[in-house]
Formats: sequence, C-alpha cells, structure tokens
Amino acid sequence: MRHLGASTVERTRIRELLEEVQRGRLSVSDGAERLARLPVQDLGHTRVDTHRSLRCGFSEVVFGAGKRPSELVAAARAILRESERLLVTRVEEEAAATLTTEIPEASWQPGARVVTVGLPERGQGVGRVLVVSAGTSDAPVAEEAEITARMLGARTETLFDVGVAGVHRVLAAVEELRAARVLIVVAGMEGALPSVVGGLVARPVIAVPTSVGYGASFGGLAALLGMLNSCVAGVTVVNIDNGFGAGYAAARINELPE
Repeated sequence: MRHLGASTVERTRIRELLEEVQRGRLSVSDGAERLARLPVQDLGHTRVDTHRSLRCGFSEVVFGAGKRPSELVAAARAILRESERLLVTRVEEEAAATLTTEIPEASWQPGARVVTVGLPERGQGVGRVLVVSAGTSDAPVAEEAEITARMLGARTETLFDVGVAGVHRVLAAVEELRAARVLIVVAGMEGALPSVVGGLVARPVIAVPTSVGYGASFGGLAALLGMLNSCVAGVTVVNIDNGFGAGYAAARINELPE
C-alpha cells in the first residue's frame, strides 16, 4: 500500500543480506537459510510473522483477546522492531494499561478496544472510506472499523446514529454517502441499514452486523441473516462484530485505482 508498505527496517535487512550474497561474502545456500529464518520470530508463546508487510502490505495485526498482557507486550515489541505502526485489537483495560506503560508511544482507544502506534490523524490518508453506524450502541464496532482503515492508509470519515428508525437521518446525508469510495455500514437489531445505504450509492458497501439487539436478535444472528439476504446488489457482509475485518477490506478496496 502506498502509505505503509513493508517496513524500512525489514527491507534494509533483506537488501543487506542480498548484497552479501552478491559480493561473495555469503554463499547462496547460507543466504537462503538466513532468509528462511527472517519471516518468523519465535517468542515461545507467539510466532510473529515479520514478512506480513512484504506479502500483504501491512504488518501483522495482534488479536488481543485471550492473551496475557506480557505476551501482548512481547508481540508488540517484536512487530515494532520491524514496522513503524502497530495495531492490537480486542484489548481489555488491564492489558491496555500494561501495553501503554511498557510501550510509551502506544495509545489505547477504549471505545474500539484497540491499542495503536503510529495512528494517522483523522483526515490523513488517501481515498475516502465512510463508516456509517445505525445506532450509538453500534459505535464500538464502527470505531474499530474506522481505526483499522485509517491505520492501513485510508482517509476516513464517520456518520453515526443514522439508523432506519429515523430514516430521514440517513436520507439527509445522501450526498455524503455518494462521495465515498467505499462504505462500511454497521448495524444491529434487524440489520436493515446496509440495504438502505446500498440502494442509494454506486460504491462498494461492506455490511457489519453487530450483537446489539433484543432477545430475538440472537446475539447478532438476526442482523447477519438480514444482511446476507439483502435484496440490494453490491452489499458484502462480514462476521458479527467484525469491525476489524470490514476496515481492512475497505482500506484495500480504497487503494485500488479509479
């Protein structure tokens, strides 16, 4: 991706290795063996993929749920040795406090439950990813999506609390919706908002069902099925509460040439 790419440190290490082989200071077989060791750093509890940015355009993202704070710190430090940016998702308060203490440049976004290093300011980046949420209760998932897309180099904007219970709110923002390159639409309950938005725009819509809703919403299953059964063409659906996946996909689509 234009804004992140592979880290300078990682590219430098590979270039130095190849130059040593070219100059005859290192045999081809030894160089190949050393190169094979570069992609993974084994921390004992975690095997960090240090070549992720070369293959995929962005360094490995750490899923924080279920990991001990010490494990998160070790993984974060390993990634930061190779990259200028760090994204840790689904981080609880205790783990976030440890990460931000041990890594002073890290910051915690409590709503989205993410810890970041190198998060660009809102308004920076390329293209335009618009994150739309149905209700205030959907905001944590929407914030996770927005921050993820921004970390991957997209210029992001948000339009929150425009659910179909007051459909005039989203209809009043039609021009704003149509100005986006990619839209992420987050909704719980019956999950109707992506269908409404998808019928108003000519851009890709990524729908995110949330686990917000009353008993018959079945923890987001009702919204998921509603979105999967949308009658609107061009709506793609990610898993329940998967703001990260939506943000990542949107950023990649946003990078494509017009």
